[in-house]
Amino acid sequence: MVRLSDEQIQEGLERLTDWEWDSEAVLVQRTVHLSDFLGAIALVNELAQAAEQAEHHPDIDIRYNTVRLALSTHSEGAVTDKDMALAARIDELVEATTHRD
Repeated sequence: MVRLSDEQIQEGLERLTDWEWDSEAVLVQRTVHLSDFLGAIALVNELAQAAEQAEHHPDIDIRYNTVRLALSTHSEGAVTDKDMALAARIDELVEATTHRD
């Protein structure tokens, strides 16, 4: 696992969709809007499977059709390559889920 510098995080975000760097909270975050509550839950179920496979888990907040995701490697106190890899996988799942709606 590699701790990323601010510059590496910014470069990584350029390859992702709608993720933002919060340097104060030391995390990257994304908000996804779906068509309804069941769509949000379906996405979270997909994300849970991907997180288990990666052995790395995002913070997830569900508000009706809005899913907020945050990634940080708490054990490192930093954003790492694991966070960026999971963010890329999340982007794939969001793309697949939102095109099914």
